[in-house]
Amino acid sequence: QVQLVESGGGLVQPGGSLRLSCAASGSIFSIYRMGWYRQAPGNQRELVAYISSGGNTNYADSMKGRVAISRDNGKNTVNLQVNSLKPEDTAIYYCFARNTATRIDYWGQGTQVTVSS
Repeated sequence: QVQLVESGGGLVQPGGSLRLSCAASGSIFSIYRMGWYRQAPGNQRELVAYISSGGNTNYADSMKGRVAISRDNGKNTVNLQVNSLKPEDTAIYYCFARNTATRIDYWGQGTQVTVSS
């Protein structure tokens, strides 16, 4: 079973930046689509970005220009760089991985991002 562990969340002021990381266990990292969702209190979970095993990226329209997703297959990690943070970015950010062969999804436990003065 794939295990995902997020890190990098915390408190940041508006306009600041952070870099979230997700480390995945296992030896078949390259077949997985990986990405990030977020969920704010009272809101539905929403997709932030994902990246294919080949490096193709997709972003939520609302996040384009501020977010960049990348992966390092050698380290079994996926990263999310978020710039120009706004208070409305406050949410729990969840890493996910999809086995594209089986279409089975795996989820991390989330990391809290709080944007506040």
